Amino acid sequence: MATIHSTALVDSGAQLHSSVEIGAFCIVGPHVKLGEGCRLMPFAQVIGHTTLGAENVIHSHAVIGNIPQDKKYAQEQTRLEIGDRNTFRECCTVNIGTAQDAGVTRIGSDNWIMAYVHIAHDCSVGSHVIMANSVQLAGHVKVGDWAILGGITGVHQFVRIGAHAMTGAGTTLIQDLPPYVMATGNPAAAHGVNSEGLRRRGFSEEQIATLRRAYKTVYKTGLTLAEALTRIAEEEASTDCAAALQPFTEFLAAPGRGIVR
Repeated sequence: MATIHSTALVDSGAQLHSSVEIGAFCIVGPHVKLGEGCRLMPFAQVIGHTTLGAENVIHSHAVIGNIPQDKKYAQEQTRLEIGDRNTFRECCTVNIGTAQDAGVTRIGSDNWIMAYVHIAHDCSVGSHVIMANSVQLAGHVKVGDWAILGGITGVHQFVRIGAHAMTGAGTTLIQDLPPYVMATGNPAAAHGVNSEGLRRRGFSEEQIATLRRAYKTVYKTGLTLAEALTRIAEEEASTDCAAALQPFTEFLAAPGRGIVR
């Protein structure tokens, strides 16, 4: 049976794994599902149509699953789905989706979400992502696996952030940030490939060199994006590093808000 503090308010409709721990003064709503080993620290709230996988930790005063900050929201039964082993530190807010999108906000697994982060409606966050204090995601933002967002990074609605990308503190993203690329500033500007992060994740020096060449083709040659993609395909498609390059080229070929330059 779940361990629930006597001061917590847990609706009888909530579905709790027997190993769940709920601290003092927490609130758990009627449509919530908490998986194995989830822990809610004192004053945490999990509400809405929200499902959490295993071993998630929700710290004090975080509010997970509240309604969207969107005037068009009309009490539709939209959802929030969260994977396993995520940590949400103090005062994080994560909203459910809206009917104007797929109706669901999704967060993967093994993410480290620091204090005061806001993840708005209809966002999609991958796995192994780090968001430092006070990162703010507007609605419909997509964040790829292993991305790192520096403190107080602000992200415009519908922006895409690619896998292994990184932002510096105080960055404002109003355009898409391709995979592997580092950016900082307001508005953001690109500053090379996240080489050190890639080494830590097991990328070879050959793969990193290939990504650096592709980055230079896009950012340093003066070519249009279409021309740069054609050149990259001609020069790199036959290399052993084509698999590492594929997320970069596919991201650039997809429609979006334009890329950070």
